[in-house]
Amino acid sequence: MAAGNIFGIHAQVLTLRGNRAELLAKNLANADTPNYKAQDMDFNSAFNAAKNQQTTQVMRTHGQHQGALNESSVSGVDLKYRVPGQASIDGNTVDVQMEKSEFADNSVRYLASLSFLNKRINGLIRALREE
Repeated sequence: MAAGNIFGIHAQVLTLRGNRAELLAKNLANADTPNYKAQDMDFNSAFNAAKNQQTTQVMRTHGQHQGALNESSVSGVDLKYRVPGQASIDGNTVDVQMEKSEFADNSVRYLASLSFLNKRINGLIRALREE
């Protein structure tokens, strides 16, 4: 098995789930901000784009570094605006209950991938110790 495939898809999934958690947290933090438009990503599209991406991206430590992602994309995938179930008087589109639900679902899926990676790493450590 090649070194890049040791962890399978779960390394990419963790990155994408982390990015989505940031988006959802940003939405929740702006629940009372007038005219704030809630955003989310289509996880499946983001994952497919990450799988098909041939180049390795360098992690940026500051938003003003060259090549930083703009506010309308995460991991190279365009963000989508949420359509609210009920319009708000102040123009805010955050539905707090829906955002909390999506955040919880995303967190459970993040932890599942993290658990899988942990088991894979522990298996590799055991294999190395036996040699």
